[in-house]
Amino acid sequence: MLQAFGLTSAHRRTLPPAVDDLTFEARPGRVTALLGAAGSGKSTALRLMLELESGRGVTYFRGNPLHRIAHPAREVGVLLGDVPGHPSRTARGQLRMLCAAAGVPVSRADEALKAVGLAGLGGRRIGTLSLGMDRRLGLASALLGDPQTLILDEPSKGLAPGENSWLYGLLRGHADNGGTVLFTTADPKEAARIADRVVTIDAGRRVADQDATDFSRTRLRPRIAVRTPHAARLAAVVHREARAAQRSVEVIAESSNLLSVYGSTCAEVGETAFRHGVLVHRLTDEIGDTGPQPQPDTGPQPGTGPEPAAHNEERPPAQAPGSPPRSPRPVSSPVRPLRYELRRLLGVRTTALIATAAIVASLALCVLLARSRGTPVPVALAAWPEFLPLPPAAFGAGLIGALSFGEEHRYPALAAARGTVPRRLGLLLAKLAVTAAAALLLALLVVVADDQVLRLVYGSDLTALPQNWPTQAASWCGLSVGCAWAGLLAAGVFRVTAAGVAAVLAVPVLIAPLVQKTIVVPSARSIAGLPGRIRELAWVRLPVQADEWLMAVVHVMAQPVGVALALSVSVLICAYLFTGLRGRARW
Repeated sequence: MLQAFGLTSAHRRTLPPAVDDLTFEARPGRVTALLGAAGSGKSTALRLMLELESGRGVTYFRGNPLHRIAHPAREVGVLLGDVPGHPSRTARGQLRMLCAAAGVPVSRADEALKAVGLAGLGGRRIGTLSLGMDRRLGLASALLGDPQTLILDEPSKGLAPGENSWLYGLLRGHADNGGTVLFTTADPKEAARIADRVVTIDAGRRVADQDATDFSRTRLRPRIAVRTPHAARLAAVVHREARAAQRSVEVIAESSNLLSVYGSTCAEVGETAFRHGVLVHRLTDEIGDTGPQPQPDTGPQPGTGPEPAAHNEERPPAQAPGSPPRSPRPVSSPVRPLRYELRRLLGVRTTALIATAAIVASLALCVLLARSRGTPVPVALAAWPEFLPLPPAAFGAGLIGALSFGEEHRYPALAAARGTVPRRLGLLLAKLAVTAAAALLLALLVVVADDQVLRLVYGSDLTALPQNWPTQAASWCGLSVGCAWAGLLAAGVFRVTAAGVAAVLAVPVLIAPLVQKTIVVPSARSIAGLPGRIRELAWVRLPVQADEWLMAVVHVMAQPVGVALALSVSVLICAYLFTGLRGRARW
């Protein structure tokens, strides 16, 4: 069961809150419609229920607020707006990536596609899907965790009549299996056709809560609303005159002083009241979904039907009226972050295109550089001419890192309704590991490809292995991974890919020259013998090769670019942690 108590959005400067003390419930096995015109607060109410917007109130899903549910995707399936997937990702790839985030078997992706009628279109890219197919894909995303509750914001918007019939069947089938369905709509006829219960809101407040049969009778037929202190007497005379005139008139007592008259007009009812001396306080035509107006008293609203069971119970201590609004809670981190990040990285062609461009550019540059006999072999293999701030492989690694968080914010699959990404340590570590692996693989492919091309063009003598190859290899790997991490962290801090690219380029262009002026000292002390001194302090016996690798790392860190990368990555990590703590993210 879904129970919402006292939902109130944060106050705006000159406007009333979009949602004001909204309380209702949606029972299992039933379809509940949240009906209201555009701007009535339907979507804001859903966001408050899902803790995606600041405000007051609380919503319970089978007795638990959403932030206390271990796996929210297995309890609540949500569709708010369009599917924010990368246009180049396939529908099946999008769902498999979300399976890793939700911690469900990857086979659920094909099952969800079959459930929404997209079994044969799993290989289609999201950017080529029609509006109807996009809505179906959104429903498939909501169904991935086989949730108990479905919360859908105008799921039929933009669908053809045939697709509407399919949608009704899907929602009804979920409810018949014991699930809870809550959807919003602005069409009263749609609400009456699909829902078992209709909750009507206006200006963020509940004005009616009715069974579908009562809603169809009182809200979809033209009627005359009459408010009089002599309701029973007026109802009797209207019935008597209608029978005498052989007219079909129905009079329903909505409350002790309010009547709804069907099959008559204001003029006829007014004349009848005048002839019999009945005092009338209000006489109005009400057509369509206008409904009885809410009264200022604290009792049940006229025409709203019986109160839900939850309203008769004692309210839980949600929040004191004077307490500050609660802030939006962070979205849960992916249950399997490493698998999620791998599927995100490999699910689009961008990574492959960047790697291919880096390898092709490196091949061309290494051939040109090797023409000069004065070019060192490591420089030729890295394809790093002096006029470039970074070699193509390092820049490609930085671009891959920047896109890791940049695309996450541009196409927010983890927090579709918020447009941000949860700052979770598990997700960050997964991204650091995956981007480092991608950077190392790209660096290895570039060196191997350049070596083979140089052997083909200039012979095998040119690419002889240098004696200090451990230092050169450590420098090359450190440069690639450092650029990837700098791009990743900068894009995570500033939430845009361009910031990550700028951070990668700033290391050799701005930071490295400043570092070089600082660390290049004419009378600097030597660190000769450092491996031996460390060996004496170590508790375990280190292999002889450890000395070479240690000195390689020291030489890398002593280079201006190495120091600049280390400083940049350290500052960006601190900035990432600071912005996460400032946003009250739960680690």
